[in-house]
Amino acid sequence: MHEQRGERQRLRTTDRFGECQTVPVHELALLSSVVKAVENACSAAGSSEVKVVALRVGALSGAMPAALDWAWPLAVAGSVAEGAELVLEEVPAAVWCPACDTEREIDAFYTWQCPGCGQPTADLVRGREFLVSYVELEVPDHL
Repeated sequence: MHEQRGERQRLRTTDRFGECQTVPVHELALLSSVVKAVENACSAAGSSEVKVVALRVGALSGAMPAALDWAWPLAVAGSVAEGAELVLEEVPAAVWCPACDTEREIDAFYTWQCPGCGQPTADLVRGREFLVSYVELEVPDHL
């Protein structure tokens, strides 16, 4: 069963104690793609075990780090990444201000203006990232 909460769609499920839980569907879908990429990396490396998966998550990426962390065990269940640690590096959003000739961090209420000098700027230089930064694999000695 699906339900809407704000702008996020969630899947209702039950936990191991039979209690109703909601799963962040958006983050679960993102992590499913990450798991596929990790499985491909494992296959290419001749590995069957993942120790760590590290993600860079931008403040404006649309992914919520807490929801990613919560959905991780569900996303990796039954995969080579089951039991792997998830490391999240949160990347703050920043713009380039040509008037200040510098990069400035912005918050969620960014108004297309440099927070330092107030000049208009729309040059977002970081904060939209959602990528795998590294994966630690257990590789057999014979390879």
